[in-house]
Amino acid sequence: MNANEIIKNIESEQLKAEVPQFHVGDTVKVYGKIKEGNRERIQVFEGVVLKKQGGSNRATFTVRKISGGIGVEKTWPLHSPNVEKVEIVRRGKVRRAKLFYLRGRSGKAAKVKELMK
Repeated sequence: MNANEIIKNIESEQLKAEVPQFHVGDTVKVYGKIKEGNRERIQVFEGVVLKKQGGSNRATFTVRKISGGIGVEKTWPLHSPNVEKVEIVRRGKVRRAKLFYLRGRSGKAAKVKELMK
């Protein structure tokens, strides 16, 4: 067995069984585990998915929210044990894979249209 196969085997063990199906532009709630001293709690981070990147167990996604008039972005590993769950609040209708243009916008201009089915 070469090194490449060994790495693939280790990575496949770390994958989550159920991965939430969300896309760029969706508004999501990310339930993240936070350790404070010896205590552990879950904190919710709600915002718009700006980008998804990577594959396998290295896949990450970035969520942006406005908190107190200031934009806050957080990048989460998709298969991390610190991500308890990802809940989709609403689907967004976008035409590109990376929504970096939202960084320069504020107020209603920073909204993403909702996908109606």
